[in-house]
Amino acid sequence: MAERFDVVVAGAGLAGASAAAAAAEQGAAVLLLEKNPTPGGSTVLSSGLNAYAGTDEQAAAGVSDSVELLRTDLLEVGGHRNDVTLVDAYCREQLATYRWLRGHGVTFGPPLPGSGQSVPRSHPADTAAMVEALLRAARARGAEVRYRWAVRRLETGGGRVTGLVAADRDGTEHRIAAGAVVLATGGFSRSPELISRFAPRMEQAIKAGGSGNTGDGLRMACKLGAGLADLPYVKATFGVFPWPNPAEEGHGLLAVYKGAIAVNGHGERFTDESLPYKEIGDACLAQPEGIAFQIFDAPVLADANPNVPIYDFEPRLRAGQFQQAGTLAELADLLGIPGDRLQATVDDYNARIAAGEPDRFGRRTLSGGVGKPRPIATPPFYGYPCTAVLLATYGGITVDAEARVLDVYGEPIAGLYAAGEVTGGFHGAGYVTGTSLGKSAVFGRIAGITATREADR
Repeated sequence: MAERFDVVVAGAGLAGASAAAAAAEQGAAVLLLEKNPTPGGSTVLSSGLNAYAGTDEQAAAGVSDSVELLRTDLLEVGGHRNDVTLVDAYCREQLATYRWLRGHGVTFGPPLPGSGQSVPRSHPADTAAMVEALLRAARARGAEVRYRWAVRRLETGGGRVTGLVAADRDGTEHRIAAGAVVLATGGFSRSPELISRFAPRMEQAIKAGGSGNTGDGLRMACKLGAGLADLPYVKATFGVFPWPNPAEEGHGLLAVYKGAIAVNGHGERFTDESLPYKEIGDACLAQPEGIAFQIFDAPVLADANPNVPIYDFEPRLRAGQFQQAGTLAELADLLGIPGDRLQATVDDYNARIAAGEPDRFGRRTLSGGVGKPRPIATPPFYGYPCTAVLLATYGGITVDAEARVLDVYGEPIAGLYAAGEVTGGFHGAGYVTGTSLGKSAVFGRIAGITATREADR
């Protein structure tokens, strides 16, 4: 006889943990299944930045933000390819979700500027602690969490999803009945087959993300006729070290947002370094061998932030990922790029700053419109080789503002919900820093609440 739960959630990253906690708070009998031995997925590999507007941390830092400005940023960076109903749902629920997370003990640091943000709204947080806080809240209200349980397929009957089949840690399959199922299984960055099918431009990128991100939820939803969105806009993240290294943790390093420049193997700049790191990643992959070098000097190194992985320089320096030299010519030799071209590039860059002119790409600020480019002139000089890494795929199955999965005709698939990286439509053609975690928490919470309502019916 099959087990029975009101809501079954597949995946224990931030989206799944949010859905389980929210459903349990609504009084649902909840089962959360995670195929890995530990929770977190791609969430715990991220830089930990959360995009929320109107927060206490912004007020304390003197940052004036608004829902209207957030909405404008999301649509403009997304090239107005976003599903507006999802953007509006995010804007409507984001501050309540932020407060909900804080109510569960999640702490956020002071807001940082981020790509695609008109004002600083990237709130750093300990992602592992955030997921665990939500799982603790779910368990406290009776939710059951099982690790090493892999969802194999969805079951249907009477025109709706009625449950699923999952394999336990021994490989034995179990039928589990559910009033509603929430897919929070992550993306497909670990599936060469799906990358080749949906995002072939990313085949050259380093593949990372959660080890379980093999597209399970995407396949299961597609089998039931789910629609797809945003897949042509899947992009890799700029700034990851390109070769095996013990210090590599999967996230990039973005000295470019602190004042570095990015050059290719010819010693020449190739992009506006203030662009979203997904766009810089595209530009990097188009360079010879897909490799770039972040070039900077002592003041940029001194502007590190050890609380934010993408700005934490010292561990990379100690691990030997940086090359260090007293002159640009010496640095170029260590990096294996033409010294005369690198010198000419930096000279042109510095001269334009001294003249008060935008650089050759029209850049006037650093990330998120905050900070001014400064000369690269104070030794020692540093060079960090990097490429782009596919940490998350940011596109997937279509959902509505209630997190219901929609079929190819835009109709809800009864009994099926989804949240987080497995979904598409919210980001559109571009990604605003902090909105992956924000999207997971906001729509995970929505999914937990609305799935419980359907289970009750």
